[in-house]
Amino acid sequence: MQLTQKRQSASIALVIVLLTLSTSWLIAGDKKRKGNAAENHMDEHQRSIHALNRLTFGPRPGDVDRVAAIGVDKWIDQQLNPNKIDDSALDSRLAQFRTLKMQPKEMLANFPPPQVLKQVADGKMAMPSDPEKRAIYEAAVERYQNKQEKKQEKVQPANADQQDGAQKMDEMTPEEKTERREARQRAKQEGQQLLDKSPDDRMDAILKMKPDDRAMLVRAMAPEDRLKLLSGMSPKQKETLVALANPQGVITTELMQAKLARAVYSERQLDEVMTDFWFNHFNVFIGKGPDRYLITEYERDVIRPHALGKFKDLLVATAKSPAMLFYLDNWQSVGPNSDAATNRARAASGDFPQRRYARRRLGPSGPSPQQKQKIQQLAQKAPKGLNENYAREIMELHTLGVNGGYTQKDVTELAKILTGWTIQQPRRGGGFNFNERIHEPGTKYLLGEKFKEDGEKEGAKAIEMLAKHPSTAKFISRKLAMRFVSDTPPDALVNRMAETFKKSDGDIREVLRTMFKSPEFWAPQTYRAKVKTPLEFVASALRATNADVQNGLPLIQQLNKMGMPLYGAQPPTGYSMKAETWVNSAALLDRMNFALALGTGRLPGVVVDAPKSLPNETPQQPEMVQALLENSLLNGEVSKQTHDTIEKQLNDPQVSGRKLDDSPRPVNVGALAGLILGSPEFQRR
Repeated sequence: MQLTQKRQSASIALVIVLLTLSTSWLIAGDKKRKGNAAENHMDEHQRSIHALNRLTFGPRPGDVDRVAAIGVDKWIDQQLNPNKIDDSALDSRLAQFRTLKMQPKEMLANFPPPQVLKQVADGKMAMPSDPEKRAIYEAAVERYQNKQEKKQEKVQPANADQQDGAQKMDEMTPEEKTERREARQRAKQEGQQLLDKSPDDRMDAILKMKPDDRAMLVRAMAPEDRLKLLSGMSPKQKETLVALANPQGVITTELMQAKLARAVYSERQLDEVMTDFWFNHFNVFIGKGPDRYLITEYERDVIRPHALGKFKDLLVATAKSPAMLFYLDNWQSVGPNSDAATNRARAASGDFPQRRYARRRLGPSGPSPQQKQKIQQLAQKAPKGLNENYAREIMELHTLGVNGGYTQKDVTELAKILTGWTIQQPRRGGGFNFNERIHEPGTKYLLGEKFKEDGEKEGAKAIEMLAKHPSTAKFISRKLAMRFVSDTPPDALVNRMAETFKKSDGDIREVLRTMFKSPEFWAPQTYRAKVKTPLEFVASALRATNADVQNGLPLIQQLNKMGMPLYGAQPPTGYSMKAETWVNSAALLDRMNFALALGTGRLPGVVVDAPKSLPNETPQQPEMVQALLENSLLNGEVSKQTHDTIEKQLNDPQVSGRKLDDSPRPVNVGALAGLILGSPEFQRR
């Protein structure tokens, strides 16, 4: 996002202060800081702010007073029981995202992946009859065929989508270039004419176009006109238009926009915080193969229903999830002595088992030489053996922790126990399936306990044992305390939470209740002592400004810039909760640029109103506006250093409300709000 030179100077100056203040705070650690938080206890106002900062994605205007009026403890109890909280306002926002309710198979049918397009292009699968769905397939198949042609010609660059137009222009004659420019101009005019039509007529006209004409239309339209093109359309119509350019993108962008909407608008804030926490704990990467079709179901049916339930139920649900099975490769883990591995070895050596199904397929005399060669080729492509990825991560990251008392031998044994836990047709949206043929037979030993051969029940027994292990109780308790209390939580608190975990059979709600009632949670040194992650920062800024998000895509792009793409953590560790990961000059500059863009109304698709605390007629004194904004956005709690730093920016004509000739003009409230949103106080929760 480009800033004017003066705004760049203002943001860079404030970033330097941010770095100085944040670094000094990190060095101080858990020592008491100066100011209100250094008192012996929090007053009710501070307790309300603290509870909102830790249990939600940030307070909205008026939330602090509302929580104080209800009573902090009563409000926390309400958040611990989200099903009793009305969230219909959020539901109406989510209604536009149809894929949130779809199963993977339905997604695959509506928004085809490359393997489906290949079948259609090869004539092995028929085009759908529904006009909107058919248009998606036609456009996608044409793109697929074009790519195949380029591959055959061996001229396709790595970034073909970006370079293709430029290459064609270079190869064109002057007459062809003129014709192309005229076609683009006609498309631009057609686009303007479309905007004057009703949504249904717009859709009908677009569906009647040829794929090339539709692509030209989209390229010719300005970004703001593309948004207008979608205005008034039904959710299905909007999805169709987006899918014409990128079918799989519909699924991922709707999922990401829904996550932002939940964080910003849900009344069940603790439930959303915990859903985000557990997804990060049981991380799955959206960019790995068919996982983009599986993650919606994973978050909806696996993570969310168990976010405040029993940990063992959550652990079993993740273990059986196709998204997790695919992400950590357990779906293709084969026991070294299983039937599948034995038959593969025999096939590779030319020794074929004469079973009834083999005789029926190959004939009574066995396979011909050609069939033997084909079988051997298939055997080479089959899963080759034991995969320990999931077994290692379920112990190291999901349950026991890296110092939880297990060995490499335990990893191997658990991997054997979990063989057979696989997916039925993973690239077609299939669900969990236990395959006896790839399960490792025989007795196994895990953490000193004997596991007799028992098929799928071996895995269920192992997972329950891990869920109830004392190391799991402590590991999960410490990680929860890191999210809600401190990057280095007190051992005494972790131990009490772990005891509750064990006594309650891993009841997450009760573990949280123990933490929220602890003196450590309410200790003065914890007040505004956690640095927000990029998601927490963006969501809290939107909540603090009462923003109306009409299009979440620009916000998703902002999170990409800040280094936290939604569902985009590639390693199974997920995103870090620690301050050190997010505090650096580049990251803080990105945050400042976002804050200024949000405050000044330069984020497309996001509408921000001036704080209600400001008078109808904005006062001419910038100092008064600053004070009102600090009260609105920071609840009046701002350090002298931050206040003075922002006050110095009031001399900038871009902000101050003074012209170069010193005559008054309306104060740039948005620029001031942006500077306050970028302050160290707002960066913390």
